[in-house]
Amino acid sequence: MHDEAPITSDADVALRWARTDDRAAVSEVCRRTGDAGRDATGTLVHGELYGLLWAEQYVAHAPSFALVAELDGAVQGYVLAAPDTAAFETLLETEWWPALRVQYPLPGAGTDVDRRLIAHLHQPPRTPATITYRYPAHLHIDLLPSLQGRGLGRRMIAAIEQRLAEVGCRGVHLGVDPRNEHAIGFYAHLGYTPHRSAGTVLFTKRL
Repeated sequence: MHDEAPITSDADVALRWARTDDRAAVSEVCRRTGDAGRDATGTLVHGELYGLLWAEQYVAHAPSFALVAELDGAVQGYVLAAPDTAAFETLLETEWWPALRVQYPLPGAGTDVDRRLIAHLHQPPRTPATITYRYPAHLHIDLLPSLQGRGLGRRMIAAIEQRLAEVGCRGVHLGVDPRNEHAIGFYAHLGYTPHRSAGTVLFTKRL
C-alpha cells in the first residue's frame, strides 16, 4: 500500500507518503515543534532525541501511514500514525528501542530535558488496552510555522483518517501536551473528544 506519489499538490505545497530518506527531515520537524508546539532546539544537547522518540520510527516501520508535507520540495510537516498501537509498541520493543538504549545509556547526559527523554526511551509507557480496544490506531501531527494557517493540518488529518479506515481501523487516539492550547482546540474542531489524563490531554475519535 506504500505509495510515493503526491496525494495532493498546491502551487508550493505537496502532500505525499513518506520515504525512508525522509527520516532526517521528519526528525528536524519533530525537534522544532517538540516544546508544546514550539522549537525545542535550545532545551537540550541531543536534539535528535525528539525525532528518535516520536517520529523516525514511523518512517522506518510504518511509512504507509506517514504523510509528509513539502514546501518548495522540503519536508516541513507530517502526520504520523500506526493502525494497531499495541502491535506497533511491541515491534518497537524489539526493533527500535534496544539500539537506542545502548546509544543513550542511563542516567543520560546533557540537560534535564535530555535526561528525561533518555529515561523515556528506556521505559516507554504502553497504551492501556482500555484505550486501544475502541481506538486501536494513534496519530500525531506537526507543522512548522511556514505551513501553519493554510488548512493543511485539517487536510492531512482527513487523509490519514481515510487511510486508517481503509485498513479497517475503527477508532484513533492521540495525546496532547496540556500547554499546547492551539492543538487542543484544533483536535476538538475536527471532532475529537478530549479526556483529561495524567500529564496529557487524551483525544479519541471513531472512524
